[in-house]
Amino acid sequence: MPETSAADRTGANGEITAESVQHLAGLARIALTDAEVESLTTELDSILTNIVKVSEVASADVPATSHPIPLNNVTRPDEIADVLTREEALANAPESTDGMFRVSSILGEEQ
Repeated sequence: MPETSAADRTGANGEITAESVQHLAGLARIALTDAEVESLTTELDSILTNIVKVSEVASADVPATSHPIPLNNVTRPDEIADVLTREEALANAPESTDGMFRVSSILGEEQ
């Protein structure tokens, strides 16, 4: 692919062109069909257009948010209650060692 400037890969209004999609696909080493290039050109241009619209509305006096309403963790206070002893907890365990549950390795390493 011949070397092109960024200005050559975008249209007059900064929209995404087929050439820019092909350039990005080349950088990412992704093979795209002509139909995929056409589809991605339309989708990426739409995304870029929406980003421009949001940028027009967003200003320094509008705080950035990840959620429209504040989120609060709903937790309950810890309460001391009757709990099992170590021996009671291990009583029905298939296997235990040194007062702990013994389980098989999950990382493929034999113990």
